[in-house]
Amino acid sequence: MKSTAVPIESIQSPASTKEVIQAIVELSKARLSLMVVFTSAAGFYMGHSSGQPWVLSFFSTIFGTALLAAGAASLNQVIEVERDALMKRTASRPLVTGLLSMPFGIAFGLVTSLIGFLLLAIGANLLAAGLGLTTLASYLFLYTPLKTRSVWNTVIGAIPGALPPLIGWTASTGVLNLNGWLLFLLLFAWQIPHFMAIAWIYRDEYLQAGYKMLPSIDPKGLRCGRQSVIYSLLLVQVSLLMVSQKMVGFPFLIIGSILGLTMVVLAIRFSIQPGRKSARILFFSSIIYLPFQLILMVSTKINSGHF
Repeated sequence: MKSTAVPIESIQSPASTKEVIQAIVELSKARLSLMVVFTSAAGFYMGHSSGQPWVLSFFSTIFGTALLAAGAASLNQVIEVERDALMKRTASRPLVTGLLSMPFGIAFGLVTSLIGFLLLAIGANLLAAGLGLTTLASYLFLYTPLKTRSVWNTVIGAIPGALPPLIGWTASTGVLNLNGWLLFLLLFAWQIPHFMAIAWIYRDEYLQAGYKMLPSIDPKGLRCGRQSVIYSLLLVQVSLLMVSQKMVGFPFLIIGSILGLTMVVLAIRFSIQPGRKSARILFFSSIIYLPFQLILMVSTKINSGHF
């Protein structure tokens, strides 16, 4: 594939420091990194017990996972710079436009990833650091190449996307157990309807860039809709399991079920009438669902520790 990115040798200095900062924020996908911070912090809190020391491990966890996320985002854009140039939604990324150079993107990604890993290893524990490294590796070496090879990339890509709350849990508890995996499943199940909606909205752009997203082989939206419904139902099931495991209290059962069933209804609507409108509604509902569900989870935690 012929690159449409600006050659490195033709790159000129950015106009201002503000422009450089904005470009680095874009390179690190700051909004995605913020979600990683939120979910890893929630996982840490859910595993924390009263009386345990927490300051060093907590801040090492959220900064470590944030830096790993920023590193993964940067290296992903290095790998996909040519394809990003072919899509309207990604054509303005700083490596595509030449605002930042490829060597800078590689160096930034490697340095932030290394610092993030060390923060987790030294400030939290090796188990959390190992999960952080797994997140980085699976995102770059499984999900990223699969995007051009298999429509299963969305499901595989949901694995690294679901690991941050488990990183937080293990940083707090030092163990992998059922409760920690339920936090993983909550994020894993949420991502499928969320990204199915995105893939449907931008299906033409993904196809043009050579990505094998499910809508490219499912023009009627039957499989996209079915997967959205199945994983939305799993969201409800995970919420019930969290209650049965006595991780959260009764309010979570009621409100969480309402939130989950709303996702199910909208996923069913998308499956019956696949289109940009129903996909956008499902997409925005998923954006609303996740922070509300996480806030509800931490606020109804049973035997909550005190920071």
